[in-house]
Amino acid sequence: MGSSLKHYGLVALGVILGVGVTMQFSSLAHKPVEDGMPVDALRQVASVYRLIEADYVEPVDQRKLITQAVAGMVDALDPHSAYLDRAAWRELREGTEGKFVGLGIEIGPSDAGTIKITSPIEDSPAARAGIQAGDLISHIDGAAVKQMDMDTAIKRMRGAPHSSVVLTIVRQGTPAPLQFNIVREEIVQKSVKGRIVAPGYAWIRVAQFQ
Repeated sequence: MGSSLKHYGLVALGVILGVGVTMQFSSLAHKPVEDGMPVDALRQVASVYRLIEADYVEPVDQRKLITQAVAGMVDALDPHSAYLDRAAWRELREGTEGKFVGLGIEIGPSDAGTIKITSPIEDSPAARAGIQAGDLISHIDGAAVKQMDMDTAIKRMRGAPHSSVVLTIVRQGTPAPLQFNIVREEIVQKSVKGRIVAPGYAWIRVAQFQ
């Protein structure tokens, strides 16, 4: 009996954490769980899930719904806690390790709804293709960036090594938009750059913290 109770407790915990999304939540209301499990709260979650799935005006993505529920639960702990799925964890590692597969540009939003290139990374595919600081990206592979958020645009520009992407660039002083076909490579970012500018004086730039 003890091992059975332990088994059901693990199943209930797995449902809440998004492991086994296809499991019927109604089972939580009928199966015993370990002492200390918040049964009433789990039933409330199951009830809300069933209500959304049955009565929401559009079909819902079950996995996405569970992931967002878990993310909200972790986010409520404190400002520094967050739930990361596999893709988000990979992006976090890329950012902290200073290595990623992409074009090699530092970007930011612009007032025109385009993406402004702050600077191409030295010896990157973008720099070798002729991308310049101040260029504005209006389209990525023909898709207008005005219809994307920044995260979506970044994902479109990243991809597998040796694959290509076409950027449509608006450049000040150039009458027509420019198109650049750029091949993605692994980019290794140098977080600290510097040089001696005069005897006893050095210039140092900290681009990011890794």
